[in-house]
Amino acid sequence: MKLWSIRGNTQKLDGGSMFGNAPKAMWEKWAPPDEHNRIDLACRALLASPLNGRTVLFETGIGAFFEPKMRERYGVQEDRHVLVDSLRAAGFEHEDIDVVVLSHLHFDHAGGLLAPWAEGRAPELLFPNATYLVGAAHWERARHPHPRDRASFIPELPGLLEASGRLEIVDGPYSRSLGQAVRFSFSDGHTPGLMLAEIVGPAGADGQPHGGVVFCADLIPGRSWVHLPITMGYDRNAELLIDEKRSFLEDKLARDVRLFFTHDPHCALARVVRDEKGRFGTAQELAELQARPLAA
Repeated sequence: MKLWSIRGNTQKLDGGSMFGNAPKAMWEKWAPPDEHNRIDLACRALLASPLNGRTVLFETGIGAFFEPKMRERYGVQEDRHVLVDSLRAAGFEHEDIDVVVLSHLHFDHAGGLLAPWAEGRAPELLFPNATYLVGAAHWERARHPHPRDRASFIPELPGLLEASGRLEIVDGPYSRSLGQAVRFSFSDGHTPGLMLAEIVGPAGADGQPHGGVVFCADLIPGRSWVHLPITMGYDRNAELLIDEKRSFLEDKLARDVRLFFTHDPHCALARVVRDEKGRFGTAQELAELQARPLAA
């Protein structure tokens, strides 16, 4: 099996929103803002093939589904569907994807499911041969969003996914489509039922899988958020998220599972480390993955 980091459309969002209650004097050292206080963000996907005999895409980024006014509002930098171009550069078309794993359905993670915006054209799904995996708790949230996060969802998307006949709701650590090759855990601090997918490595002496890769989604958007107190203003429950993040990082450190970041503009993959004071950080950082073996 090989892994690719797949670049999607990029965004610029308000740095204060992305770093919650952290002071600007701190976060601007990690992510220098522009004149509008916005910072650069990637929307990076992970491609794995063959994984349980399938070609699997973890997330799709924000895509190009927004009409021009909304694209400007949310800081989307390109008007073309960058993810599709990046897949092609890696040797794949969107029709080649067998499974799309969605941590959640906020538009910056699931908008890439849709074809680019065109005047007068209704939203339509890409990936016509893929099964779409969504966690059960989050599926209910997407169908019945709270007023606080309603704007983060694409209203037409749940109906399109259901109508495809290829939606699989995941309600446990494994899915029908991916079997034992991908293990899921769930987090509620950012959004209810955020689904965290771990590509499982070989079993260690303790019987647990070691050396895999986990898609961190919005539990840990990038390296700066590995530090436990750093959360986003978009998180629904910062204290819960910090507790979830601590358990998550302790587990990945113990099993040497590498972290894959979707929003970090400069780092796709890193190992988690912990210093003598107990503070989590990253090491062995990689900016891109190009047909990289899981165990490399």
